[in-house]
Amino acid sequence: MAVAALDPAEYEELVRRALAEDVGDGDVTTRATVPDNSQGTGVLLAKSGLVLAGMDVAVSVFRQVARDAIIYFDRRMADGEWADAGTELAIVEGPAAVLLTAERTALNLLQRMCGIATAARRYVEAAGGRVTVLDTRKTTPMLRAIEKYAVRVGGASNHRFGLYDQILIKDNHVRLAGGILRAIAAARRRAPTLKVEIEAQSIAEAIEAADAGADVILLDNLTTPEIRDAVAKIAGRAKTEISGGITLDRIPELATTGADFVSVGALTHSVQAADISFEIQTSIS
Repeated sequence: MAVAALDPAEYEELVRRALAEDVGDGDVTTRATVPDNSQGTGVLLAKSGLVLAGMDVAVSVFRQVARDAIIYFDRRMADGEWADAGTELAIVEGPAAVLLTAERTALNLLQRMCGIATAARRYVEAAGGRVTVLDTRKTTPMLRAIEKYAVRVGGASNHRFGLYDQILIKDNHVRLAGGILRAIAAARRRAPTLKVEIEAQSIAEAIEAADAGADVILLDNLTTPEIRDAVAKIAGRAKTEISGGITLDRIPELATTGADFVSVGALTHSVQAADISFEIQTSIS
């Protein structure tokens, strides 16, 4: 299923700040070594198998560096497509100085997004359609929009975007509210239009949460037999989400528990960047 493209408002300012961090008041090495009239052709090349994600963001990097200069960006693949090692992802043509200055920022963002999309695809494939794979808020500060987009491109789904769009009552909230029943009741009063999810750290807590009318019960750090038992005892009164210590190897087993969702912080907080190179050849015009 195609994923809606990112709104440029979600990444243009991010790209500007990333370039300011890297380039500052100028790329001194390129200024010193590359003739002003050099034109270049660069190839974005997959060095390992990956799911492509973030091409619009990479394009923005080159165009922001180019400013008024002419840049040609020939996309060879679209976001969401699988690229084997050795696949050309895109060809970029323009002033060689622009290509050199934009290279690292473009690669940093593209490699991270592709890494997330690739990891998401692997988790979804391991789940085999039996449980929905979700991300978490464990994202890189200021990169949440593009990282959650990459999760969607990989075929997984987004959990809440932030603290403002869904109630998620964790153990500390429960403790401060005076218990599960009170926490859920308070959430219903204060935010009656929002879905209420609550963390349960035992089968007994999961049953209490279901009795209290939670919409979703997060089964946190339970064993697989405990998850099965909790799902059976909740008996469809609430959706169930598995969380805590989720690895790719565990997904096939967890997918058989009957739970609705499994949330995976590793999709964004510790993902390995994809291996992509950018090789440039220049000519004097």
